[in-house]
Amino acid sequence: MITAKIVGAGGYGGVGITELLLSHPEVKIKTLVAATETGMKMSELYPHLAGFIDLPILKPDDAAAQEPTDVVFFSTPDGVGMIQAREELAKGAKVIDYSGDFRFQTKEEYAEYARRLGKPVEHKSPDLLEQSVYGVAELRRKELASSVKLVGNPGCFAVGVEIGLAPAIANKLVAFDSLICDCKSAVSGAGKKVNPSFHFPARYDNMNAYRLTGHQHVVEVERELRHIAGEQINLCFTTQVVPACRGILSSLYGTLRPGITPADVMEAYRSFHKGNCFVRIYDRNTTIGTMHVRGSNYCNLTVDVDERTNKLRVISHIDNLMKGQAGNALQNMNLIFGFPETMGLDRPGQYP
Repeated sequence: MITAKIVGAGGYGGVGITELLLSHPEVKIKTLVAATETGMKMSELYPHLAGFIDLPILKPDDAAAQEPTDVVFFSTPDGVGMIQAREELAKGAKVIDYSGDFRFQTKEEYAEYARRLGKPVEHKSPDLLEQSVYGVAELRRKELASSVKLVGNPGCFAVGVEIGLAPAIANKLVAFDSLICDCKSAVSGAGKKVNPSFHFPARYDNMNAYRLTGHQHVVEVERELRHIAGEQINLCFTTQVVPACRGILSSLYGTLRPGITPADVMEAYRSFHKGNCFVRIYDRNTTIGTMHVRGSNYCNLTVDVDERTNKLRVISHIDNLMKGQAGNALQNMNLIFGFPETMGLDRPGQYP
């Protein structure tokens, strides 16, 4: 049995990992920490947890918040983990950070990510970057070993796109300069903090594209696909917000290389993801949507070829708060602690 600390426990990512850990047979939640809602019990902030976890939410400088645990989840904005992770690592903890602080192994990549967000480009703990491992098990499982101490959880858009495009890149099914990613996210992807742009009247019956000047998740997606391809890949990447609570649907396109058949495409996808327990492959005849991954750690892929235009068409479906956040973080935790990868995650989700 290992102990866990959740920093940023009051947000969507914090309550998400709390819910998951409560049913994990090898983890005990020891400490909940947040900058707001401190002093409240977790079950007061989230009444559906009454009787399951009644621990108080502690201030970061509370003495009890400094006690060591085996694993620390930073469900915090960019800039927090890079300052606080070092202390937790020194206490012997393994750290899983939800933000972009440790998704990159070089200062230059982090700087480009931060620039796109309009944040300071200097990393506060650059020496830790080379210790971190990017936490997409479907691409980096061999690296997510028991020796790993620091994991950078992926961006929510990024994980669905990478899982969706990796087989096409690895098998050179498409022209690398033809890739288009059309990605739609539910409103919870913006987090819990109040923002006029996500006020109910602004979101109801409204859809819009955003960050057309360059979305920050493109940095990690292009890095991962470049790693697979062995050459530079540039994406046309468009993100949109739709009036739904949770889920991301990414429509991914590329021009097929000469001689590639629909059968070749399906075989490549099934083969690449054969060992990935949370990826399910469907053909064009199956009607699925984000509802079918809600509350689960699965990524459902509809794999298709538009023979009229010679285009690969892959539709990736994830729950942004699960496979795009807390569920993926738990999957990473299982791997770096040597637990079965599906432990605490082997459930089908919720329908409808």
